[in-house]
Amino acid sequence: MHPYLHRNGAIMAGSKQRFGINTQLAHSGHNPRDYHGFVNPPVVHASTVLFPDARTMASRNQKYTYGTRGTPTTDALASAIDQLEGSAGTIIVPSGLAAVTVPLLAFLSAGDHILITDSVYNPTRRFADTMLARLGIEAQYYDPLIGGGISALIRPSTKVVFTESPASNTFEIQDIPAISAAAHAGGAIVMMDNTWATPLYFKPLEFGVDVSIHAATKYPGGHSDVLLGTVSANQACWPRLHEAFLTLGCCAGPDDVYQVLRGLRTMGVRLEHHQKSTLDIARWLETQPGVARVLHPALESFPGHDIWKRDFSGSSGIFSIVLDGGGERQAHAFLDALQIFGLGYSWGGYESLAVNVFLGDRTIAKGPYEGPVLRLQIGLEDVEDLKADISRGLAAARI
Repeated sequence: MHPYLHRNGAIMAGSKQRFGINTQLAHSGHNPRDYHGFVNPPVVHASTVLFPDARTMASRNQKYTYGTRGTPTTDALASAIDQLEGSAGTIIVPSGLAAVTVPLLAFLSAGDHILITDSVYNPTRRFADTMLARLGIEAQYYDPLIGGGISALIRPSTKVVFTESPASNTFEIQDIPAISAAAHAGGAIVMMDNTWATPLYFKPLEFGVDVSIHAATKYPGGHSDVLLGTVSANQACWPRLHEAFLTLGCCAGPDDVYQVLRGLRTMGVRLEHHQKSTLDIARWLETQPGVARVLHPALESFPGHDIWKRDFSGSSGIFSIVLDGGGERQAHAFLDALQIFGLGYSWGGYESLAVNVFLGDRTIAKGPYEGPVLRLQIGLEDVEDLKADISRGLAAARI
């Protein structure tokens, strides 16, 4: 069968041939026949779109009407993401944080209540505690391990339950199906930040989530050179999400969109490499002196491993270690001794990174931990070189 089996720019999900994930990544979102056979979509720089006549302009009865409302470039990426997520529609926004804030603004109003996992990405917490609070929306933080027990926290005014699994920095695994069932029984929708797993290793909408959020800055982009976010929704939530997106005018630039679409083509093979290297290093770290704990959901020693194994089909390249005692001095000594790992935020790129984790903003999911928590992003470098670098850090932290 010809590899370009498309309908509306995406590989036909209903075809008799079942395509593997790397085939989907290579061919979803763009039909070369639509653009003279070129395998990549055009990068359309657009504000004004012309209409053929006054009647069409008045009715807006054509596919594209203005740059903020979509272009062939944004449609190509959105279609590819829909293929991966199984979603009714996807919006593309300028950053991962915008992918969090736009759907929250779409589904929350003054007087509403939102439940947010206490182990959430810190900028999400800041948005809830500042902007949402100013708009009269109450945010309540819950134990990420609460599971179906979250039903006790749901009020008549609870409109959204926000999840993130694994958790930022400490990687707690949430029971997403149980939380989703409880939220829906209470009349709330469920949102999930799925950046860690990507749709390759976890498909939120198949587990009861209504809105799937992703910082495409990370693995889809993959090269630490672009900021982008995607938000995908099921059929029930898509119209409201899309309307809010159009109203807010929070659209991404075409060059950034194209960069992520290009990165998407190799995301599968990159993630396989990230996963293999990271598990090798994580298991090795469990045997190293000076390491009290390794916080990686795919390790059998991790408390949430059973749920991770039940729901996820793979793991990515970021996890944390807990040093065996000490404080900021030991953490800084570890970081300053590193030669290959960069000291910087974000992750999902080709290079390894390390950062000292701050948990002081949390009220529930804050330990205790035996010592400093250090987050490691394992890049595409050779594993033995990375182990030697980490060994330098551990030795420095013991001095």
